[in-house]
Amino acid sequence: MRILLLTHTFNSLTQRLAAELQRRGHETSIEFDIADSVTAEAVALFKPDLVVAPYLRRAIPESVWSRHVCLVVHPGIVGDRGPSALDWALQDGEAEWGVTVLQAEAEMDAGPVWATAALPLREAKKSSIYRNEVTQAAVTAVLAAVEKFVAGAKPTPLADWPEARGRLRPLMKQADRAIDWQRDDSATVLRKINAADGFPGVADSLFGIPCHIFDAWPEASLSGVSSVGAGRIIGRREAAILRRTIDGAVWIGHARREGGFKLPVTLAFPVETSELAELQLAAWWRVDHATWQDIAWEESGPVGFLHFEFYNGAMSTTQCRRLREALAWAKTRPVRVIVLAGGADFWSNGIHLNVIEAAESPADESWNNINAMNDLALELIDSGRQITVAALAGNAGAGGCFLARAADFVWAREGVMLNPHYKNMGNLYGSEYWTYLLPRRVGEQGAGEIMRNRQPLTARSAVEIGFSDACLAGDPEAFRIDVARRAMEIAASPDLDQRLAAKRERRAADEAAKPLAAYREEELAQMRRNFYGFDPSYHVARHHFVRKSLASWTPRHLARHRDLGWQG
Repeated sequence: MRILLLTHTFNSLTQRLAAELQRRGHETSIEFDIADSVTAEAVALFKPDLVVAPYLRRAIPESVWSRHVCLVVHPGIVGDRGPSALDWALQDGEAEWGVTVLQAEAEMDAGPVWATAALPLREAKKSSIYRNEVTQAAVTAVLAAVEKFVAGAKPTPLADWPEARGRLRPLMKQADRAIDWQRDDSATVLRKINAADGFPGVADSLFGIPCHIFDAWPEASLSGVSSVGAGRIIGRREAAILRRTIDGAVWIGHARREGGFKLPVTLAFPVETSELAELQLAAWWRVDHATWQDIAWEESGPVGFLHFEFYNGAMSTTQCRRLREALAWAKTRPVRVIVLAGGADFWSNGIHLNVIEAAESPADESWNNINAMNDLALELIDSGRQITVAALAGNAGAGGCFLARAADFVWAREGVMLNPHYKNMGNLYGSEYWTYLLPRRVGEQGAGEIMRNRQPLTARSAVEIGFSDACLAGDPEAFRIDVARRAMEIAASPDLDQRLAAKRERRAADEAAKPLAAYREEELAQMRRNFYGFDPSYHVARHHFVRKSLASWTPRHLARHRDLGWQG
């Protein structure tokens, strides 16, 4: 069929759905929900058999839903209605939830049901639940609904659905999210911040200054600070602060001041946090689940795992330098395989655009950040004593994809989305040695197509084109077990010494043919034009990305129906 995906933005759910529908032979095109007239025009151009709306913030116009079957993906159980479905479920502590695919009608979320899929609710950030459990359930439900539509089936009226326990609930307001630091325990504080994570955050104040807070983590130990009053800030670690609750404390990683955008707390409040005590970890390399830790190391015999949990996968200059130091140290350990495990939701999305936007000179900070990324990639490429594995449990994009490709193997979890291209950010050229790493895997022509087409890759399709080496289990715990098993098998391989020797020989031959420094110099010459040249496209695109500006048009590489040569 011909399916139009109508969406507020090309988020990870929309990317995954488009890929899954295409894999099943459907023809898809994307249109951003900008205005009723634009949506109607897209439908007229594409002439879809079906419209699927994975992520909307307003109603589909009657001129469209009255003439075409429109399937709306609602992140709630059957009968749940309202714009804050997932927020209420998380804040209320629901143990199970669901995704429902409804047919659009005049009343929001009240149309007949095409399909539904259940999901468990972890105690986690809303953004994490959305990218993982909600996305997987949505894919399951949408594919089921499409199959029913193809078969000529009809949806079930909401009133006839058995045991529908959902109800109409209003938009969650900041008054519903408000934290009472003198009464709320840590579990309550975490639920409230988690239910608002990503967007809109919890309206609060830090250092007496109004702001919205995000990115909370529990703290299990209050050694030496138990006398600090509830609500008081205890200290800092890297970019996060620790704040007292009535029964413990929570870490707060990010904040947005009024009129600003989301930043690590120490950058949002640089003067205030500079006076806080630094709360050092006993040993940064040891995984400690009782506290907040953005970089950690663990060893299991001949295999070492380097974890790095960076919010939204963005890696600032400082984070890149710290991670490079950690990797350099890890290479001195008595391990034969190093697994770069990344974080639960993201492996890496490359340079930190928000930190760059906040800098006194965004051009200079862009330059510093890309060079720090390159230093990290070089540290990974130059690892002749170990086999290295990039184990992608979460999504990766832009420079993060090529940082992963700097490892000997890339293993990705089923369901992970990769966006190995840069041009969407104001025609950015990109670095991280991609001109060396990518053609070796997919050829010069394949590399050109990836960069030019700017399409996301599923974990499976990345293997099929040669970008990745394996697509492993979709369940996160099963993925971790599979990664550990495979890494241990490599470490125990009787021919490991020969494989490492061959790896060093290949690197030496490549270096003799063209030094890595030459690739870097050529890439940075292009990046210098992006950062300092006469074309401001990168700076304009970054500004709009960071400040979440509403889209005014759909990029042409997504809206195929708007191509000049499109034949409807």
